[in-house]
Amino acid sequence: MNDAHPDTKLEIPFVGRWHYSRAEMIADGIVHAVGIVLAIAAGSTFLALAAFHSGPGEYVAAVFYVVSLLTVLSVSLAYNLWPVSWPAKWILRRFDHAAIYLLIAATYTPFLAQLDNSPLALPMIVIVWSAATAGIAIKMFLPGRYDRLAIVFYLAIGWSGVALAGPLVERLPTTSVALLVAGGIVYSCGVVFFAWKGLRFHNAVWHGFVVTGAGLHLAAMVDCLVVNRF
Repeated sequence: MNDAHPDTKLEIPFVGRWHYSRAEMIADGIVHAVGIVLAIAAGSTFLALAAFHSGPGEYVAAVFYVVSLLTVLSVSLAYNLWPVSWPAKWILRRFDHAAIYLLIAATYTPFLAQLDNSPLALPMIVIVWSAATAGIAIKMFLPGRYDRLAIVFYLAIGWSGVALAGPLVERLPTTSVALLVAGGIVYSCGVVFFAWKGLRFHNAVWHGFVVTGAGLHLAAMVDCLVVNRF
């Protein structure tokens, strides 16, 4: 999720610098490792419990979220720790940035699936996934371009659910809504550290916000699809 100076032999459409010390790389690796372990443990437990309390569509959406979360963390770990001089790093960069859109859309789906009585639910799912697909395409086929605009696009898609705030508050449990909003706030605050390139350990801090935000959203799903189904 960071820019670096590309090998001059490669045609990379972006320019950046890679300044991370060994300590920063280790810290970032630890954050990713903790996130992956927690995602596997909490995600598998959640899916095991949700299998008995959710409908087929809801369960598929829940599985997709857990898989997307593990994909994002794993690809991010590989990209951020990969040697900057290796060409494969630039391929990993495409997948790393594209995976963020996948996670955003996958996060929305289990909650929007609860709004089966709202005429806006299906259009919202289509809009979110269409926007995410467009973002993924840009990151994959136009790497390094529109990076600043992409941050705005991430946030715009992430907070687009405000358009359905009424139905969501009405349909979802109060705790689920609180956790969902808290996760969005944590992600948004983390963007500050993502952009704060001059701050030491900023990358590890940013990924710490990502793990925390994802954890809050997973907790919201547990509350919605498991706790409130007993």
